[in-house]
Amino acid sequence: MRQVYGFTKQAMTAAAFAAAIVVFASQPIRAQTIIEEWASVQAPAAPALKAVKVEPKTTALLMLDLVKQTCNAERRPRCIASLPKVAKLLADARAHDMTVVYSLIKSAKLEDVLNEVAPKGGEPSVAGFADKFIDTDLEKILKDKGITTVIIVGTAAHGAVLYTGSAAAMRGFEVIVPVEGLSAESTYAEQATAWLLANAPTISAKVSLTKMDMIGY
Repeated sequence: MRQVYGFTKQAMTAAAFAAAIVVFASQPIRAQTIIEEWASVQAPAAPALKAVKVEPKTTALLMLDLVKQTCNAERRPRCIASLPKVAKLLADARAHDMTVVYSLIKSAKLEDVLNEVAPKGGEPSVAGFADKFIDTDLEKILKDKGITTVIIVGTAAHGAVLYTGSAAAMRGFEVIVPVEGLSAESTYAEQATAWLLANAPTISAKVSLTKMDMIGY
């Protein structure tokens, strides 16, 4: 076997391997998945809220799953707390002759929409799962009315709001999400939804997070 300065090549390889093990062992061990790192994760800075101005004729207000099965004091008290502000936004939209579209969960009926924000005057509705564009006429309803922008409120934040908002952005709509109008079982779910809508690739370019008093007509 070839020798180099009195050492065989095999011995030198073994020595290098052993040295690498020592160096590796001296380094701090990092967690391999987000589960191990969970407790050490710090929340990022809050997304910036933007003032927006909408054209009522080409804007629709989407009222997502505000039904008694999903918006109640036992399951989502934060949804109940959001209703007065959502009701005011709804009144403003109607005052400006804006299109209003409701969504329901599959097990709900239109009469299950809470009284404070109930539909009137034949306002259209669709029934579906988290993404309200899937297996519904939502896209057709919007395009038939010439809608290019949607304002989205409802529950759950991490369900209907996140997935319908993302799907609308992917279909080319401008998406406005007033943060007082999304609700979930926990603040964490609402925070995660806001962050994802504001930062997700492709989607974030079409999404504006705002507050209801920052929406102009």
